[in-house]
Amino acid sequence: MLTTVLFDLDGTLLPMDQDEFVHDYFHRLVKKVAPLGYEPKALIDTVWAGTAAMVKNDGSCTNEEAFWRVFAARYGEERLRDRPAFDAFYRTDFQQTAQVCGRNDAARAAVNALKAMGLRAALATNPIFPQTATYSRVRWAGLEPEMFEYITTYENSTHSKPNPAYYADLLSTLGLRAEECLMVGNDVGEDMVAETLGMRVFLLTDCLINPHGEDISRWPHGGFDDLLAHARALLAEKV
Repeated sequence: MLTTVLFDLDGTLLPMDQDEFVHDYFHRLVKKVAPLGYEPKALIDTVWAGTAAMVKNDGSCTNEEAFWRVFAARYGEERLRDRPAFDAFYRTDFQQTAQVCGRNDAARAAVNALKAMGLRAALATNPIFPQTATYSRVRWAGLEPEMFEYITTYENSTHSKPNPAYYADLLSTLGLRAEECLMVGNDVGEDMVAETLGMRVFLLTDCLINPHGEDISRWPHGGFDDLLAHARALLAEKV
């Protein structure tokens, strides 16, 4: 019985061109912390290395810990004193990155419609950002964090997409079986992998990411109207 819908965020509920988003994000981050003595290219390389550590996290620490371990290894433990400046960035300058993202009112309508069907909703966004940045992006999409029962962030997660363990952790946290869940996302590699655990999946194609050109006809796919129709059909199957 379908009970829960898990939503990706970037490119799913929040329309964006991923490359444009990353470019704007890094531009603003470098500008904010360069006065503290961070050379731009080295800082960007460090952020990417920290991201890779989170993606490869084996569950032995939180993603937050994995990231800052890389940062400390590259800059020295004493540089962790600058963490408040990075935290402040997400509350301030990062908010301007909303300008390169879109908004689709159908996203909010779909979340509300699915909840009106009696389904639980959780946000299964790749947990490589702090809570502040994640909650901000939820609001950029025209939604509120309170609309979701649970939101994955780098503070509360020990794995990342596309590792199936990320989805297993989420199932454990929510007390769910895989077959109860529908994972909705726009990234073939990161989101459709939930299927390997036995979850149902839906590929939202508005901002499709499919770098290997896989045949998407193997998965239910389309826009938000198609998602709602698919959810209704799944619920009807169990009546």
